[in-house]
Amino acid sequence: MPVLCSSCSDKRAVLKRPKTGHSLCKDCFFWAFEEEVHQTIVTAKLFRRGETVGIAASGGKDSTVLAHVMKLLNERYSYGLELMLLSVDEGITGYRDDSLETVKRNQQQYELPLKIVSYEELYGWTMDAIVKQVGLKNNCTFCGVFRRQALDRGAVMLKVDKICTGHNADDVAETILMNVLRGDIARLRRCTAISTASEGDAVVPRCKPMKYAYEKEIVLYAYFKKLDYFSTECIYSPNAYRGYARTFLKDLESVRPSAIMDIIHSGENLSVRDGVKMPVQGTCSRCGYISSQALCKSCVLLEGLNRGLPRLGIGKHHRLHEKLLSKQPLTEREERKLKAADF
Repeated sequence: MPVLCSSCSDKRAVLKRPKTGHSLCKDCFFWAFEEEVHQTIVTAKLFRRGETVGIAASGGKDSTVLAHVMKLLNERYSYGLELMLLSVDEGITGYRDDSLETVKRNQQQYELPLKIVSYEELYGWTMDAIVKQVGLKNNCTFCGVFRRQALDRGAVMLKVDKICTGHNADDVAETILMNVLRGDIARLRRCTAISTASEGDAVVPRCKPMKYAYEKEIVLYAYFKKLDYFSTECIYSPNAYRGYARTFLKDLESVRPSAIMDIIHSGENLSVRDGVKMPVQGTCSRCGYISSQALCKSCVLLEGLNRGLPRLGIGKHHRLHEKLLSKQPLTEREERKLKAADF
């Protein structure tokens, strides 16, 4: 006997929501998903009427669903936002070039302006060239740092007021787990925030409208809406640390579906005891980007690449920052350590 939708009790249910366990028809699922994102936006007061908002678009399921839902809700509830698409070309042949074609189709489908910024244009390096130098062990560190700054630079070019990203509940829970495992208190305090405040002229505030949306439901939404998205994983991420946190989280979810939301709520309610020393946020002496050190991570990584010292930005080498700023030569021992063969 077919199961009826638990919401409208009229149509046949086509799916069981991973988040709530409710059996819903397509229309009721679409409405429930969209309304939850709307409630997240309204409750957290993510936007103000008249703002220009850049949607971080990679062509993947998360950013494609985000662009679709943001356009739909902006029209349905008259947010009064001007929406734009912002993409980063990391320079990964056979992956990013294909996904950017999807973004260009999304631009036409949603009739939104599109800006693409590239690593090569901003840093003089592509990820293909970086991987040739550093290998597959720490390449995700380079990409993550460069992409975050590239998004901010693109947003400044577009003169947007905010960037919204497609981070979902699974992403946030994974990040909490990773920061707990690394003992990174500073990032643990920041990673659960649904929005970030402006931290200077070089940094545009960000928000996560889909913070409480399960990844499985985003996939279902994209599938039943027949959205055009790119589904291939990055060819350079098989050894990414996040992958192990993701596997662990999926195992937890299979036993207890609420584990994802439980981890997020635990992260949101964590407090740091008085007296714990936290990094002081400042600006990079070289590029002006936010940094708790004399040089930001991006500048240090870039310096290492340009000098042929790829380990320079991996690990703790803060004592070398003064040398880099004053353009002093490194000792033979320091260079040998930073060129380690096991990188």
